[in-house]
Amino acid sequence: MSNDNRVTVEVGEVTRVTLVRPDKSNALDGAMFDALIEAGERLRGERGVRAVVLAGAGKGFCAGIDMQVLADMRDGSIAGTRDLVARTHKLCNRFQYAAWIWRELPMPVIAAVHGFALGGGLELALGADIRYATPDARMSIMEINWGLVPDMGGTVRLYDLMRDDLVRELGFTGRVFGGIEALGYGLVTRVDVDPHALALATAREIASRSPDAVRALKRLFTGQSASAAAAGLLAECVEQQGLLGTPNQVETVRASKDKRAPVFTD
Repeated sequence: MSNDNRVTVEVGEVTRVTLVRPDKSNALDGAMFDALIEAGERLRGERGVRAVVLAGAGKGFCAGIDMQVLADMRDGSIAGTRDLVARTHKLCNRFQYAAWIWRELPMPVIAAVHGFALGGGLELALGADIRYATPDARMSIMEINWGLVPDMGGTVRLYDLMRDDLVRELGFTGRVFGGIEALGYGLVTRVDVDPHALALATAREIASRSPDAVRALKRLFTGQSASAAAAGLLAECVEQQGLLGTPNQVETVRASKDKRAPVFTD
């Protein structure tokens, strides 16, 4: 069990990491960010772990940022962190690292997505090496709905996986799309009615291979985009820092809360 019971870690050759905040749709608050990082850091040094399955308890994988975190934004701060641009965790800040750490683990990570993976929840899934999803899973690059941009490594990973025009359309609109559509976009590896069972089966197959070769492959695959990732991760934070707390960003959140159309200024 991890930080404030937000994440469970069941260690074995195939290790299960589960977000367990089902009453809040596994939404990302400060404790959840810390719990994810804590789980990843623990697994980095665990001997005998061959593959990791990342999943969410309850009705969905992860609904993204906790609305209370948005409501508590003050002076460009999120969950108590005022400087998003500072690289506090290698290439990343705290929030990016909760998703990026899964790319840095020496063993493959498979995300099993059911129900929904929205905003930061989608970015968390993008941190995995492989993603399986239910055909009807709902996904969205939804940060535009809060007057913000993806800032958990999403822009880096989206451009690794998708065509430029698709990234732009989904990013500019925040449109919700399903698992089958995500498969066509390249965001999902496979769709299945039981992605968790499929993820466990694939993880067991990986665990039967030479761990030295598997880890070498992961190093090679991850290294292909490492230099570009550093610049992209920093750029995300510069843009996000400039948006947080601005009149139009605040108006976006207030309008959503009041269930009205926002009134923006140029």
